[in-house]
Amino acid sequence: MADIINSVGIDIGTSTTQLIFSRLVIENRASSYTVPRIDIVDKQVTYRSAIYFTPLLSADEIDAAAVKEIVRSEYQKAKMSPDMVQSGAVIITGETARKQNANQVLNALSEWAGDFVVATAGPDLESVLSARGAGTDTMSEEHRTVMANLDIGGGTTNIAAYNKGTLIGVTCLDIGGRLIKIENGKISYVFHKIKKLADDIGVRLEVGAAANAAALCRVTDKMAEILAESIGLAPKTGLSDGMYTNDGKPLPEHPPITELTLSGGVADCFYNAAGHSANDVFKYGDVGVLLGDSIRANRSFSSVNILHPAETIRATVVGAGIHTTQISGSTISFPDGVLPIKNIPILRISEPDEESSDTIISSIRAQLPLYMTDGRQEQVAISFAGWDKGTFDALQKLADALVKGAEEVIKGPFPLIFIIENDIGKALGHTLNVKLDHNKYVICIDGVRALNGDYIDIGEPVCGGHVLPVVIKTLIFNS
Repeated sequence: MADIINSVGIDIGTSTTQLIFSRLVIENRASSYTVPRIDIVDKQVTYRSAIYFTPLLSADEIDAAAVKEIVRSEYQKAKMSPDMVQSGAVIITGETARKQNANQVLNALSEWAGDFVVATAGPDLESVLSARGAGTDTMSEEHRTVMANLDIGGGTTNIAAYNKGTLIGVTCLDIGGRLIKIENGKISYVFHKIKKLADDIGVRLEVGAAANAAALCRVTDKMAEILAESIGLAPKTGLSDGMYTNDGKPLPEHPPITELTLSGGVADCFYNAAGHSANDVFKYGDVGVLLGDSIRANRSFSSVNILHPAETIRATVVGAGIHTTQISGSTISFPDGVLPIKNIPILRISEPDEESSDTIISSIRAQLPLYMTDGRQEQVAISFAGWDKGTFDALQKLADALVKGAEEVIKGPFPLIFIIENDIGKALGHTLNVKLDHNKYVICIDGVRALNGDYIDIGEPVCGGHVLPVVIKTLIFNS
């Protein structure tokens, strides 16, 4: 029998704010006499909100009350309520994530987020979510090609590259359509990096000056060159130095990209050239249309096959609503009444440290102080691979090492949580329960990979208790 998970995606971006609701169908695909094998067998968007301009109180502050009203209204239109939602993501993306009250906005939305929804942002995660929403990962696998997605929004361009469906790198640049804003025919805002870029090519951009399309096109042409260079379509000239978001790194060396998808608001301008004329290039109050034109005219981009994505302006919110949730393995162990839990930081035992009991113990003990507040141990989830720990003797030794290493957690009020890649969750959970005389709540989930710096949400069990919905949050506010 199938189980249904309702998911919400809420994306508060530099230019736009939008929501989607989706339905994830989870089913046991094993026969009656074998170990359950639970898969997400279907994902469908069930409601798409209108696309709103992100409300701001000032250049540095989001209008939290107005964002909350948008979300409340769209829940009502979708005939949904927070208690009907089991998963998904609220993400503040692009330049909006740098606003001074971004955290306050997430708090304001908490009542609409349900019990198991991520509140997260960060350019690395956004790059992956937008690529998944655009369908780039799937097309790369189907075409057996090296493909990148450029999610070009108002404040940033998030890039994810795939080789035959496998993610090989992400990056993010401060290139976007609303980094220059236009009001009543005049420039009303210029992002400091773009002002410097313009100065370098002899174009003066001053707030209050008339918006000259030809001069601004020179700037967007240079922005397009930087994007081409950043994905290896043009020789490295240093143009992109200093343009990476939060002083991030460029894409790692990879096989040459042969296919591209574009998503984000600027992608709509790129793919829909016939949708505007020379007289309305500033119709969105920014240079997004000009940037789309500049990319289309750039010779470097003509060297690759540019495909139409599954989503353009909605790619990130679709990725957030559909592609954040994964499911645990079927051999898991957890007590009743302690789930859901959310925002639990990951303590990762490296694979070299798994080689002996002593190194497992020392790795946990060395890292636990990082998760203490005012001398008190906070909730933490311990993650490891566990690939060679499936025998009885290996499980006994592993359990002994975990108990010794996690003594401070065992003394505290929080359950012991272990996130394991190998399919040993139930056996390890039973072993730990015996060694702890069932005096400590123990949660062991498997089939999930989580790394240091990640956070995890674990939802209530579905499919008759055989599986738990899990969200791994890769970055929270990379700023």
